Amino acid sequence: MPTTRITVAAGDGIGPEIMESTLRILDAAGADLAYDHVEVGEKVYEQGHTSGIAPESWDTIRRNRVLLKAPITTPLGGGYKSLNVTLRKSLNLFANVRPTKSYAPYVSSPHPGMNLVVVRENEEDLYAGIEHQQTQEVTQVLKLITRPGCERIVRYAFEYARAYGRRRVTCMTKDNIMKITDGLFHRVFEEVAADYPDLESDHQIIDIGAARLAAQPEQFDVIVTTNLYGDILSDIAAQIAGSVGLAGSANIGETMAMFEAVHGSAPDIAGKDVANPSGLLLAATQLLVHIGQAEIAESIKNAWLCTLESGLHTPDIYRPQLSEREVGTRAFTDAVIEHLGREPRQLTPVHYREGGISVQVAEAPRRAKQLRGVDVFLDWDADGRDPDELGRGLEAAIGAAWRLKMITNRGVKVYPEGLPETFRTDHWRCRFVPAEGDTVPFGAVLDLQRDVDRAGFEVIKTENLYLFDGEAGYSLGQGE
Repeated sequence: MPTTRITVAAGDGIGPEIMESTLRILDAAGADLAYDHVEVGEKVYEQGHTSGIAPESWDTIRRNRVLLKAPITTPLGGGYKSLNVTLRKSLNLFANVRPTKSYAPYVSSPHPGMNLVVVRENEEDLYAGIEHQQTQEVTQVLKLITRPGCERIVRYAFEYARAYGRRRVTCMTKDNIMKITDGLFHRVFEEVAADYPDLESDHQIIDIGAARLAAQPEQFDVIVTTNLYGDILSDIAAQIAGSVGLAGSANIGETMAMFEAVHGSAPDIAGKDVANPSGLLLAATQLLVHIGQAEIAESIKNAWLCTLESGLHTPDIYRPQLSEREVGTRAFTDAVIEHLGREPRQLTPVHYREGGISVQVAEAPRRAKQLRGVDVFLDWDADGRDPDELGRGLEAAIGAAWRLKMITNRGVKVYPEGLPETFRTDHWRCRFVPAEGDTVPFGAVLDLQRDVDRAGFEVIKTENLYLFDGEAGYSLGQGE
């Protein structure tokens, strides 16, 4: 097999130290790799690149198709994009795979039996980063969930479970509240689960699911979920397993892949020879499996397990009652290298399968789409913020083609027949439906906005209300 060229980014804070440690171990284990180094992170931000990466670095990353990246520091203040999010979305790295296992009794954990994997959707949800301030008081963020995105990540989770001998896939959403966005993710999960009768499947609401994960992680095997939930759940899992510093992460796409530690850059301990390189090292073993060097990955992971058993522990996992000696980054690295070729005696040795996982997503059938009405959002801050006054003003302004169905404030109906106790901001959603019939031409929406504007109301955004095969593609208000 020819040498595999990979791109390496040392990052910021403790990044250069743990990257040096990881590369030393890879080389000592005989990994057949060649490295192309690129600079990303804080220094690149300071050079004026708002995404933290220079244009020429993209060429290197795309050419090699595999990136090993240490944590970076994003400068405080506005105007800077998250490099992690930029890389994941730009390179179509849709699957974030975060295995988490307890290494008790050698690493302190209240859950010695936990061994789970969080498969997190990596490109959509609130991490689309589309935010606006619309009035003096109200900001918004858009939560984007697509059917192809749901199917890809759900199918990947089932394929992962099947490939690695897992038995159950659990979906977590909040579709009792977000019935359209999280509801789509849940529906797709149920559809895909039917294609895998050999695997168990279940769904849990995210709040109680997260509580159960924190209290009884042994109940879980593979968890698949949306971007934000997956970010939170994987950190919970890593921490209760022993330390976030032990968690590695694989970001997998159709043609590209990125491997990184879960933890941050920890600038407060940079250069002090105390950082734990384990998270990045375990990510590197995922990299080796991905490119077909599973035997090397096994050798490294088993040597790492032997090091844990020996009691040589970095400060984040050192416990006087469990550890033999507290060591720094370099000494821990030396110990892993010394244990290459050995298997642990108490902890379970690892054995990896070769190669990656690919999924195919079928094109969804087209549905008949009809315009049913429009939500017009207003910035309105009249004295008293009386919704009855606003409602009468709008009804007087609109033409005969429209009917004002309701007004809500922060999602609560305030007109007609609202409650006086309801708190009201300067941000109003006004739902208009055709006075006659079930659908309306788009030109009538433009006429409506013009009429509302001429009446002196400030339109800040609109959302068209569509029917898909006769089913409402929007959240319903009271009485609808």
